[in-house]
Amino acid sequence: MRIRPLQDRVLVSRIEEQQKTAGGIIIPDTAKEKPAEGKVLAVGGGKLLEDGSVRKPDVKAGDRVLFSKYGGTEVNLDGEDMLILREDDILGVVQK
Repeated sequence: MRIRPLQDRVLVSRIEEQQKTAGGIIIPDTAKEKPAEGKVLAVGGGKLLEDGSVRKPDVKAGDRVLFSKYGGTEVNLDGEDMLILREDDILGVVQK
């Protein structure tokens, strides 16, 4: 199944955090928080402005992004958990 986000929405797949710390301590699932970092899979056409023009998104498919912890809507596609976020919920693009 494929999803094409509309307007200023972005489809993101969460990037899972490491299972253990640098010291070798294994973190149990009950102590983990949901990661706030993910990979952009698809991007909508852009935000419709009041004057009728469309502002293109600042992110593109393949970008690694940080997003607000409680933002977006969780969806399950083919057994994989993903998020649909508004571009405003994205805090920044991670560059390496």
